[in-house]
Amino acid sequence: MTSLNLSKRDAYEDKFGQMIAKRLSGSTDSIPHDISERLKAARMQALSKRKVVKPQLASGTSVRGGVLSLHMGDNDRSLWNRIASLLPLLALIAGLVAIAVVAEDDRVKELADIDAQLLTDELPPDAYTDPGFAQFLRTNPRD
Repeated sequence: MTSLNLSKRDAYEDKFGQMIAKRLSGSTDSIPHDISERLKAARMQALSKRKVVKPQLASGTSVRGGVLSLHMGDNDRSLWNRIASLLPLLALIAGLVAIAVVAEDDRVKELADIDAQLLTDELPPDAYTDPGFAQFLRTNPRD
């Protein structure tokens, strides 16, 4: 049903385009010769400067899971393309390593702070391992 509507629409567009072309061509007889020559020269100049588009053909196709994909360009990848495709992976690895180093450094600093507090406290370190001291802390919480 939609293809029928599209073909009708295409037919109407073609007819409309032909009517416009006919109307424009009908008025060319009334243009003076020098203006028509200038228009012809401008048309030739525009055609000489236009970009020629070379269509690029797909080098291959593949179907996976009902999806068709086209492979464009050469399968031969240059060294720079390979390096450029590895850069995001290298950046990700460097970021993960930096995060791990910073996290480990923070953990070491926290442990060092705890050790410094234990060693500078009024109680000897052996008191913290005494079962009676643990019971004392449970029954008499600090303010």
